Amino acid sequence: MKRFDMLTPIGIFLGLTMVMFAIYSTSRSFGGVIYFVQLSSIFVVFGGLIAALLINFSMKEIKLVPKVFKEAFNEDRQDLTTLINTFVELSTKARREGLLALETTLEEVEDPFIKKGVLLAVDGIEPEIIKDIMMAEVVAMEERHRKGRAIIEKCGEYAPAWGMIGTLVGLVLMLQNLNDPSTLGPNMAIALLTTLYGSLLANLVFIPMASKLGNKTDEEVFVKQIIVEGVIGVQSGQNPKILEEKLSAFLPETSKNKFEVEGEGAAVDGA
Repeated sequence: MKRFDMLTPIGIFLGLTMVMFAIYSTSRSFGGVIYFVQLSSIFVVFGGLIAALLINFSMKEIKLVPKVFKEAFNEDRQDLTTLINTFVELSTKARREGLLALETTLEEVEDPFIKKGVLLAVDGIEPEIIKDIMMAEVVAMEERHRKGRAIIEKCGEYAPAWGMIGTLVGLVLMLQNLNDPSTLGPNMAIALLTTLYGSLLANLVFIPMASKLGNKTDEEVFVKQIIVEGVIGVQSGQNPKILEEKLSAFLPETSKNKFEVEGEGAAVDGA
């Protein structure tokens, strides 16, 4: 189940707050923040960024942008201990009642990837073929995620570049009007603020988001690898205890110790 990830908005808010605090500590007034709001700079950075994305990507890929950004604010962590217990239960039932009996059990399983793997096993498909089919889906998922993440990564590349372009525009305007002191301030503001906007967007929003999406993809691939091993274990009729030991190898040490304690407790209760 997906949940709203508070860390992303908290991180963005904290970064902006620190920048505003730096401005306040220098100017001793929140009125100084107004000097850092420049529409011309915003138009250059955001307008150039959007134009570059339209050139770089197809419309089909551009339409994925809202979904990709939304994914950066979602958290979908899988409880590995629960996942392993699920396969232990499936293995126990399969050894007692046969693979066909698992079809009724699947109604309680929410993960479609687990359902697909177990149904392939129930259909009597060879373990190697099941693994090939399921890993092909993992590779396809990685490619989909990579394409979505590439848009955010490109935003991180283009934003500072357009900030520098705005800086060059501001400097050109300033140099052309050196005889008019009243234009020096606004033109210099454009020159400096576009660089600030571009760097801030890249290093506070786009690059961290792309990195976070990459980490989420790695976690999802890791979980799916556990699922593949679990399905193969159930299909081949592995002993539930052996399957449990095999899958628990994927757990981090802290979770592994907790899992072993819970398992010993369950054994005592069963006795």
